[in-house]
Amino acid sequence: MSTPLSRPSYAAVLRVPHARRTFSAALVGRLSYGTVSLALMLAVTRSTGSYAVAGLVMALFGATSVFLSPYRASLVDRHGPRRALLPMALLYATLFCVLAAACRPGTPEAVLAVTAGLAGACTPPLGPTMRAVWAELLPDRLLLQRAYSVDGVAEELLFVSGPLLVGGIVAVASPVVGVVLSAALVAAGTLAFVTSPATAALRRAGRGKSDGPAPGRGGPGQGRALLQPVVVAAGVGVSVSAVDLLVVAFAGERGLGDGTVAWVLAALSVGSAVGGLVNGAVAWSSPTRARLPFFAAGVGLCLAAAGLAPGLGTLVLAVMCAGLFVAPALTTAYLIADESVAPGFRVRAGAWCNTAVNAGMSAGAAVVGLLVERLPLPVCFAGAGAVAAAAALVPGYRRGAARPAGGAKGAAQSSSVSSELPESSASSES
Repeated sequence: MSTPLSRPSYAAVLRVPHARRTFSAALVGRLSYGTVSLALMLAVTRSTGSYAVAGLVMALFGATSVFLSPYRASLVDRHGPRRALLPMALLYATLFCVLAAACRPGTPEAVLAVTAGLAGACTPPLGPTMRAVWAELLPDRLLLQRAYSVDGVAEELLFVSGPLLVGGIVAVASPVVGVVLSAALVAAGTLAFVTSPATAALRRAGRGKSDGPAPGRGGPGQGRALLQPVVVAAGVGVSVSAVDLLVVAFAGERGLGDGTVAWVLAALSVGSAVGGLVNGAVAWSSPTRARLPFFAAGVGLCLAAAGLAPGLGTLVLAVMCAGLFVAPALTTAYLIADESVAPGFRVRAGAWCNTAVNAGMSAGAAVVGLLVERLPLPVCFAGAGAVAAAAALVPGYRRGAARPAGGAKGAAQSSSVSSELPESSASSES
């Protein structure tokens, strides 16, 4: 049975059967990713008394988490969320409990580093899987655009509220409590997520001939179609991560104090949240592959302008304007990734975009750290913006009919992808 949704809205997204339960469960699990970094860093620093050891532990955790993400996503595509996500989450939670127990004086540094690396390798890809579930629940592209926007804004809020939660915990207890809380969140959230009927209905790669890519339309075609969203995601990641250090340098040059930095970065997050909600509410007439370069270029141009800011007020305004394009750029990249692959490959397609963003953020922070002491600050801002602007020049390739012609739902999706028109099928499976 399907229910027509003639006026797609954010409320309509959450009214889809099982959407609220599934999304809430995913957010509980993903809150762990907002709490774990600060909690683990504080726990290791206090137990070892060494920032170098804490840096090594965090680097290994981040590296295995980011660069193994596509492989973990492929396991979800191949075996389904229940058989793949739940074991990952339980291993992840168990290893963090081990880390919590090991964060005490006298524990060998190698034990902490190896355990953190193993935990990162087991990080369940809840974000990409939730976006794949959204795509399965919402064949209508307008509703899916709104769902991805809500998802992106919610994730932004999780990464803001997570450190605040840890800050409240360490004010009254040990940081180890924050590490254990992170383990409990991911275990509970993933368990509730994989038991949702919406998650159970997620199609797997190679599950049936009608669900997989047709002969001759597989890997190379999908890979080329994913090039644009992955490169843009990486470019935006580089540019956004550069802002943190550049704002610190800006405040230092003008003697503004560390409190100023927090306000400027908050402006970036506010701009991103507002931009994400506006982007999701607009019924775009242009195709996603045409909008993506515009959003990426907007990030780049605004950051370049931020380098010319004469004072704090103009810097806040310029950074907020850059934020207006960040969430739309990433949301659109995820939309393109989804429409570039067959349903059974959605999780890994989203994971490639996730990996690109995170890798770009790591690279951006490292490169800007080297340049900010050698070049004038306006040049550094311009360079950071140029990366996103250059990514906008990557051409978008279409894979062709990326949706299988298998039944009414598949036909509706295929029509929506090929035309990218607002009047695509407005129905949801109940």
